[in-house]
Amino acid sequence: MIERLGLSPLTIQAESMVAVWVVLGLPLLLGAVGGLVRPARGWPVAMAGLLPLLALAWLWRDVDSEAGRSWMIEIGSLALYWRINGLTLILIALTYLIGLASALYTPAYLREDPQREPRGQAWFWPLLGILISSLSLIWLAVDLLSLYFGLELMGLSAVGLMLLTGKVDALVAGLRYLLLALVGSLAFLLGVSLLLGAWGRLDLAGLARAVEPGAPLWVAVALLSAGLLLKAAAFPLHAWLAPVHASAWIPISALHAGLVVKASFFIALQLWLVLVPEATVAAWAIGGMAGAAVIWGGVMAWRAAKLKDVLAWSTVSQLGYLLLAFPLLIGTDSAVAALAWEGTWLQLAAHGLAKAAMFLAAGNLILATGEIRVAGLAGASRRFPLSLLSFGMAAISLVGLPPSMGFTAKWLLLHAALTGGHWPWLAVLGIGTLLSAAYVFRVFRYSFIEDAPEYEFHPVPWGMDAIALLLALSALLLGLAMEGPLDLLRGAGEGS
Repeated sequence: MIERLGLSPLTIQAESMVAVWVVLGLPLLLGAVGGLVRPARGWPVAMAGLLPLLALAWLWRDVDSEAGRSWMIEIGSLALYWRINGLTLILIALTYLIGLASALYTPAYLREDPQREPRGQAWFWPLLGILISSLSLIWLAVDLLSLYFGLELMGLSAVGLMLLTGKVDALVAGLRYLLLALVGSLAFLLGVSLLLGAWGRLDLAGLARAVEPGAPLWVAVALLSAGLLLKAAAFPLHAWLAPVHASAWIPISALHAGLVVKASFFIALQLWLVLVPEATVAAWAIGGMAGAAVIWGGVMAWRAAKLKDVLAWSTVSQLGYLLLAFPLLIGTDSAVAALAWEGTWLQLAAHGLAKAAMFLAAGNLILATGEIRVAGLAGASRRFPLSLLSFGMAAISLVGLPPSMGFTAKWLLLHAALTGGHWPWLAVLGIGTLLSAAYVFRVFRYSFIEDAPEYEFHPVPWGMDAIALLLALSALLLGLAMEGPLDLLRGAGEGS
């Protein structure tokens, strides 16, 4: 399974290397320009967003038919190791798609939000650029120094974005998030120090060959995992997530739920596959956390009174499906691992698109009705059918109904659990699907109350609805075109 991570020592062409630097650096440049110009309309953002997409398209053409490429960058005495393969391409494309959707949504959102902080717009664009670049670095890096650098940049920019509302509750939630993020970073750094002291290496390929079972390895993995799972809001380390989303701008919540928490999970799973690929008992312990996350998060989402809290608790629940990757990939046979590999990354992408669409659609409903409670949506179906349509189509993927991308992902995870005879994870998938349907249909039950009084509604601009709808359609219709992404995931380790 480790070969699928793209750790093989291949060379990269010069023009592809330029494209990689453009993919990493262009969001930073565009963010700085956005902070100076402060675009008030979506069309300049759309035009600027095409530039990194063109660089990604160049990389896609170069790597699409290849097993992948990896290379070393020497900076003085430091050696950094990066790679590009099918999985990396999918994750960078997901990052750009959700990042561009949030950037396009923000100018109109700031015009419509009566409680916006004017100075926040100037900081939004540079922080967004740092966030996109740091996420891209995390997807590319295969050494612990680059991963730590990307993780810290991502965390600090995410905290900065959360504080942009300028409200007291946002300040309290943001500072709590910062404190916990720093605790997670400290644990991660201690784990890295143990590995460096014991084996003198930071590159994942070298560590895969050098590490030996023993107390130093297990303590290092425990520290690394604790720090990363805290940052990922994995159960039971999730308590910070709902308050953070409750106080943040809607497009920032979409970015955070769709991308930020996934990066820490990605690093954690990658490290387990490299350092402890046969740790079956520990992986099943993570599976227990996954089951608890799916059930507890689903129940709390079903009980939540506020619409954003429903989506925040839903994120806790859906992250449980990703944690099932540990017991399905660690210590299992090749058939189970191959199915789980494909299902895990499709689930990550499906949840990212669906949850970003749901947050944007929910933001449209909140702005239009002035209500933050689920019960306050009564009668919204008569006035805002497009927002509810976007929410509903994204929910199809979130629940895992055909023909969505979420259905394909959950089917692969289900198939992996069946193939390996892992009956507890079958139960988790089934119960989680029922709970997802319960809290989604609760939102629609209130929205379709026909005898609700007529409130003074304020419809949002059509462009805000269109962005949420396009993301929801992506999550839904990509389920009909899964062969391309699956080919990329299957070919990631070929030739290694």
